[in-house]
Amino acid sequence: MKLPKFLMARNGRGSIMLIAGLLVGSAVLRIGIGAGQAVATENPSAAIETAMVDETPMEPNEKDRLSNMLQAFQEREARLAQREEQIDMRMKALSVADEEIERRLVNLQQAEDSLRELLALANTAAEDDLARLTSVYENMKPKEAAALFEEMEPAFAAGFLGRMRPDAAAGVMAGLSPQTAYSISVILAGRNADVPET
Repeated sequence: MKLPKFLMARNGRGSIMLIAGLLVGSAVLRIGIGAGQAVATENPSAAIETAMVDETPMEPNEKDRLSNMLQAFQEREARLAQREEQIDMRMKALSVADEEIERRLVNLQQAEDSLRELLALANTAAEDDLARLTSVYENMKPKEAAALFEEMEPAFAAGFLGRMRPDAAAGVMAGLSPQTAYSISVILAGRNADVPET
């Protein structure tokens, strides 16, 4: 079947126009796609935000719920910051207290050392005095020393007699009354009774 001439001429031009229109449409689509990629590459965060936006509108109660959650998180963060500040203050106070305790311990140790030296000096002086007095009693005539020991408390007299040389102590004991000599002897004998045997 042959087409009329006027249709053939129109069909030829129409086909060319149709093909040209399709090519132009294809070019426009390609340019649009390329431009979208270029924009996405140039500003990736905007592209991500655009992609993440939910196209469905948010319901009012969901907005309230999210707002309440955000407010709760902010309040909790404020409480945590306040708690952290309190802990920091306590740690500083403990640090100051530790330093003060350390300083007082050093002062106490110095005072204890000083007291120990003083007691050692006093003990040495007392020991020197006792040794000197014992020597005086040892060098006295036994009768005179016995008269003094008769007036002393038995425990006090036993202390001196225990320090004296045996011969001098024997001379003093011989001059004492039997009752005083017995009391002093009991004290001297019982002095080491509590010492554990080896």
